[in-house]
Parts: sequence; structure tokens; C-alpha cells
Amino acid sequence: MLPTPMVAGPVRHWARHLAFAPYFGFLAIFLGWPALHVFRSAFAASGAERSPMIEAVTGQFRGSFVYSLQLSFVSAFLGLVIGSAVAVALVQLQNVRGLRSVVVGYSSVAANMGGIPLAFAFLAAFGMQGLATRLLSEINIDLIGWGFRISDFWGIVLVYLYFQIPLMTLILVPALDGLRRTWHEAAQSLGASSRQYWQMVALPILMPAILGGFLLLVANAFAAYATAFALSSGSSRLVPVQIRFFLQGDTITGKTNLGYALSAWMVIITAALVVGFQLLSRRAERWRR
Repeated sequence: MLPTPMVAGPVRHWARHLAFAPYFGFLAIFLGWPALHVFRSAFAASGAERSPMIEAVTGQFRGSFVYSLQLSFVSAFLGLVIGSAVAVALVQLQNVRGLRSVVVGYSSVAANMGGIPLAFAFLAAFGMQGLATRLLSEINIDLIGWGFRISDFWGIVLVYLYFQIPLMTLILVPALDGLRRTWHEAAQSLGASSRQYWQMVALPILMPAILGGFLLLVANAFAAYATAFALSSGSSRLVPVQIRFFLQGDTITGKTNLGYALSAWMVIITAALVVGFQLLSRRAERWRR
């Protein structure tokens, strides 16, 4: 017997929602439950004088957060500047056949590349005996003599730029495509120069996408782990590397939950950055409709 139309409607409605059950179940098991366990352990009493959450940002690990955020903001800013320049050039040169497809295709791959392979590639190029290091020394550019180390602050920034620049390019190209030619023509008809058009029309429209991309780049660098760990052999001051110290069992007496507190603060900071990116992305989408 076929269901009546009044019954079929609710059945189809619930069937559509039921199709998302595996997805939400996956999120609950592999994201929700671990996050709940991390926060519950971070706020649990561990016998120390101060809460692990307070100890994580006021004790000896405060410097790790400062160092990680400095690295994230510097790499994000440089990635924003260079990636924006690449995106603008790509849109301006869109008449060059095949150029956009090649650059966007490469950026899609490079933006998601990291970990051990990327660290090994840069060690082979800019390490103590790296190919690029030795070639530059032949023309009297002594990176090692200048104090450059691939495992130091600027060395890690250089490595992070490999995926930060392509990511910013991918974010800004659609925003630049959203700038209509009629807006430029209207500004010119009113006597505006190209500089005034970019300053008063284009830049305010692009600003949400630029700021949103910057926040995403900060979150991307802040959460990176494997690349920095491989470059520094586990001795980096970055927060993800410090968390590994606790996850592998090397806990300090009376501070067993400090690793969970570090993880909880990382989740909070990363979530705030991602939420900011989402809000700015929605604002940027208004101009693409």
C-alpha cells in the first residue's frame, strides 16, 4: 500500500535528514568525543596549585604560545602580501592561455602539502649542506654565516610560505573575479583614477576576503605540527611540538593534565580564527551574487 501524500511528505523530510546521520556520527566519534575528553581533562584537578588551563598560559609554556603566534602572524602576513600579488597578476594576465589553470592547479596541491616530505625538501635545499645553501655560497651569499638556520624562526617561516602563498592565492582569486568591469568604468566616468578606484571601490570590497584569508593563514600556521617537528627534530618551542612531549608520556610530576590544557587552548584559538574567517567570508560573498 502506497503512503498517502500527507504521510509521504514527512517520510521524505526525515529521509533527507537521515542521510546525514553517518556524517554527524563520524564528527561525534572522531571530533566531538575527543574534544570533550580534552576539555574535561584540561579542567580536571591534577593536584597542582593552579588549574592546568591557567598554568598553560602563565607558566613556562606561555612563551610557546607567544612564539607560535608570532610565527603564525609573520608567515600569514608574508603569505598575504605575496599571495595577493600573485592573485592580482594572475587575474590581470588571464588572457595568457593556460596560465591560470597551471597556477591554480599548482596552488591547490601546494596549499595542502606539508609534513615530513616538505620538511625533507627544504632540509635538502637550505640545510647546512643543502643544495641552495652551497650554490648561494659560491656567489658569496653565506646563509650559515649570517645566522640562518632552517630550524630557527625565519627558517620555519620560509618553509611555511610554501603552502601559505598558494592558499592566499586560492582565496583571493575568486574575490578578484567578483570585481565587475562596470564598477571600474563607472568610477572612471566620474573622474576617478585607477589608484582612487582601487582605494575607494575595489579595496573596501576585497577587504573582507583579505582579512578572512589572513585569519585562515594564521590558523593554518598555528595548527601545523609535522613540518616544524621534522625541521627541529622535536626541539621546537611551538605549541604542537610541546603537546607531543606530554602525549608520548613524558609528563611532569603534578602536571599530568597540562598537555590537555595546551591542546584545549589550541582548540580555542584555532576555533576563534576559523569563526572569524567564516564571518568575513560570508560578508565577502555578498559581492559575488
